[in-house]
Amino acid sequence: MSYLCGKQKEKIIMSFTGKNFPNITVDAIDYLGDYISINIFEKARQENKKVLLFWYPKDFTFVCPTELHAFQEAAAEFAARNTIVIGASCDSNEVHFAWLNTAKDNGGIEGVEYPIIADTNRNLSSVLGILEMKEVEHPEYGTLVEGSAVSYRATYLIDETGKVFHESVNDMPLGRNVKEYLRLIDAYTHVQKHGEVCPANWEEGKEAMNATREGVASYLSMN
Repeated sequence: MSYLCGKQKEKIIMSFTGKNFPNITVDAIDYLGDYISINIFEKARQENKKVLLFWYPKDFTFVCPTELHAFQEAAAEFAARNTIVIGASCDSNEVHFAWLNTAKDNGGIEGVEYPIIADTNRNLSSVLGILEMKEVEHPEYGTLVEGSAVSYRATYLIDETGKVFHESVNDMPLGRNVKEYLRLIDAYTHVQKHGEVCPANWEEGKEAMNATREGVASYLSMN
């Protein structure tokens, strides 16, 4: 949009780590094709489960189906950790359903069984600040949007109280490592259960430490 000019509006991007996930209800679709509504904050609290919410840019694209299949392949591991997986993009439910009915060997996501949010009005993605866009002023038409207005590869881990304990955002070309989110859930669950903190590269079964001067000294002396 080369004809756009003027001063770009400032936008404050807020981190939600350590805060409640936005209490916003959005449209979604399940793998059976049923249109549903989801409120991530309320779902975590009402079902007493953790939630992994991952955003991707567009249906029928390239890196995106590899990620959706990777999360589906790990579905049993997330379920064993009391964690719900939910996908999200700004595509419509109709486009989601078409993609769900497209075979994997044709670039589709047939076989994906977790719900997918359809944030077509950009309400939730705008609040999260994860859209690839900027507002610019046109001398005649006022505020216009420059950019694709689709989401980056943002990921949120939400606990049973609705609080975000991890968030990350990848640029469009960079696919995620699903195993890292399993590790983060394990680490947070360990903190919840034992009150210890998890050092760098911690994995389930490894030693954690007390959040004290003595605790870190003891840990470092043995590692």
